[in-house]
Amino acid sequence: MSTLTDRYLAATLRAVPAPRREEIATELRAAIADMVDDRTSGGQDPATAERDVLTELGHPERLAARYADRRLQLIGPAYYLVWQRLLRRLLTVIPGVVGVVVGVAQATVGDNPGGAIGSGITAAFQTAVQIAFWVTLSFAILERTNASLDLPEWNVDQLPEAPAERDIRLPDTCASMAMTLLTLAFLPWQHFRSWARDTDGTRIPLLDPALWTSWLPVLAGLLVAAMALELVKYRTGRWTRPLVVANALLDLAFAVPMIWLLLGDRLLNPDLVARFSWLRDGDGLGLTSRVTVVVIVAVTVWDIADSTLKARRSAAVRADA
Repeated sequence: MSTLTDRYLAATLRAVPAPRREEIATELRAAIADMVDDRTSGGQDPATAERDVLTELGHPERLAARYADRRLQLIGPAYYLVWQRLLRRLLTVIPGVVGVVVGVAQATVGDNPGGAIGSGITAAFQTAVQIAFWVTLSFAILERTNASLDLPEWNVDQLPEAPAERDIRLPDTCASMAMTLLTLAFLPWQHFRSWARDTDGTRIPLLDPALWTSWLPVLAGLLVAAMALELVKYRTGRWTRPLVVANALLDLAFAVPMIWLLLGDRLLNPDLVARFSWLRDGDGLGLTSRVTVVVIVAVTVWDIADSTLKARRSAAVRADA
């Protein structure tokens, strides 16, 4: 009947190269015997001492990996930080860009605005999975082939500056991105929302369907750019002059077409206007458009002025420091 030591040796030797099994078996058996003798000389029962020694040596395959100089981790400490930094940067940008491009393409070229959001999310998720898989596989191969990336040695000169007080907080960024994302999602959603039905029972969208071939893709692109600007603002941590200029340009690029569409009665679906008497008769549509224009102008002016004042205040604080 095999002893615990025999069973432990057999489990260990299965995971080591065949040419080294005899050498490792002799060395390991002697080491186990010595460790058991040390414990029994102290008065411990031999069977208990053997069990304790094997438990201390750990899992046989882990011990075999040490004998064979074989890594058990997918990404070891040599390249882990590089892998983590690269993967984080790629996943931060590429899946989102792919998702937006696919979503916009579905809503415009593919003439499927209702499925645009789902297609974009699916494409972003699949892209993230592919990036994570191939980047991890590449680094795992590099480690197991002992390839050298000639990475520079770390030194204290690479230490980043201590983080300064942030003017732009994460909750503000999340709130702004959520509102922008909801506005972006509204564009395809309204197309399939039953605002009213035509005489043949078909749904009538809120916005003029003809805008899908002109202004709606442009407005959607501006909303995506606004979300990207929010990320840049958060990474910067404070308002700067370039960010103020970029923010003002995006505000104006969105507000001007919206005002032009509203004042020209080009934004709402003509079929929908014809279905509601309060829009069709009198000045209902004109009054609604003018009120909306006033709101857009007020919000745009406030946002530009607010960002400008914050940038000046931030520059003054840094100058005093």
